[in-house]
Amino acid sequence: MRDFTLHVYEAILETARNSGYILESYEAFIDRGQTGKSYILRHDVDARPLQSLRTAKIEASLNVRGTYYFRAVPQSHVPVIVREIASLGHEIGYHYEDLAHAHGNFEKAYDQFCKNLELFRTYYPVRTICMHGSPLSRWDNRKLWERYDYRKSGIIAEPYFDTDFRNVFYLTDTGRKWNASNSSIRDKVVSGFDIHIASTFDLIEKLNAGKMPSQIMQNIHPQRWIDDHLLWTQEFVIQNLKNIAKRFIAGRNRKADLPV
Repeated sequence: MRDFTLHVYEAILETARNSGYILESYEAFIDRGQTGKSYILRHDVDARPLQSLRTAKIEASLNVRGTYYFRAVPQSHVPVIVREIASLGHEIGYHYEDLAHAHGNFEKAYDQFCKNLELFRTYYPVRTICMHGSPLSRWDNRKLWERYDYRKSGIIAEPYFDTDFRNVFYLTDTGRKWNASNSSIRDKVVSGFDIHIASTFDLIEKLNAGKMPSQIMQNIHPQRWIDDHLLWTQEFVIQNLKNIAKRFIAGRNRKADLPV
């Protein structure tokens, strides 16, 4: 069986639910005080938002709610899809990359952040945000908050700042692998866990066996989860090429002493 298909994604959800986890949005997790046996469903909508609608429908069919972070660019922000995902009961958040787009101009970046935040609040009362890694940029979008305070905009949490990853196991499909740090520029956390996930099937097996922590943040990029064989193969090839480029960029940045 192929990994990274919608059928396999649905199997993760069913396994986590059967293992006693509360499948929930990041907003709900924060509102509950980051307690309980939680499986946070986070989705970074970098591109192909139709795939995000597909995962959103699967989750809605199981009566669970996740968080969808949209970028303010055409390949992510498609209004009709954002509205439909919100109508299914999911949380909508802003996947900000304003500092990278402003090439390090903090004032311009913050002004654009505020405008984009209000745009996404026309779909949903946005209360959480999450940075986009912007791997081709030297600018880490999180640096914006060294000069500004997102809480003044009514934001209650940003995962990389407001999640205790000593207790919450972070699980990301960046690089089309699970927690592949050598295929990621910035999608990394300082974790309190040392758990290797070889594949989604390995993840499902560990969930079934009760070998996973009681709190998990699962971050997926729905564009990677495809049933169509041709599109699945295309995504597989493209992502492998991207991983090579990311490893090159990470190595270059380390030599130049730039943030990665």
